[in-house]
Amino acid sequence: MCVGVVVVVEGLNPNHLKKAKLMFFYTRYPSSNVLKTYFPDVKGHCHADVSSLPATDPVFNRCITSQLIKWFSNFREFYYIQMEKFARQAIVDGVDNVKDISISRDSELFRALNMHYNKANDFQVPDRFLEVAEITLHEFYNAISTAKDTDPSWKKAIYKVICKLDSDLPEEFKTSSCL
Repeated sequence: MCVGVVVVVEGLNPNHLKKAKLMFFYTRYPSSNVLKTYFPDVKGHCHADVSSLPATDPVFNRCITSQLIKWFSNFREFYYIQMEKFARQAIVDGVDNVKDISISRDSELFRALNMHYNKANDFQVPDRFLEVAEITLHEFYNAISTAKDTDPSWKKAIYKVICKLDSDLPEEFKTSSCL
């Protein structure tokens, strides 16, 4: 929450959350500028000194940006927990070659991710997401199978790889009528 600031927000609603979850299929690490561009209908007021600006001056404020960034952080946390879980299970199951691990639309891992981000299953998940998910799973498998997970910061190397794999968001996500 904004400290020492008056906040009156039309704010984020369940449709914005759904849109953000669908955007995760393209970008796991959106910048604040991307968020402002793709949520054009979200407006609020966040003025330290209300008399300095008209009360009707809508802004995409720091509070809304923070909430959206938190949502994406939560999405990533779920995603990475699933990846680690499935990588560890593959090792327990005796998979000894990372090339033997793949993700398809029929796989249990894809179903878990799709159910989390696309619960109504009314959105066609892009093929690139499956590619990124498979790369992520391979990164986790390789790290765990080589005991890199004994280092407390072992996941940081994976995050650095995955953050470079974001895709451009489709233009239709820019409209307030998206969803």
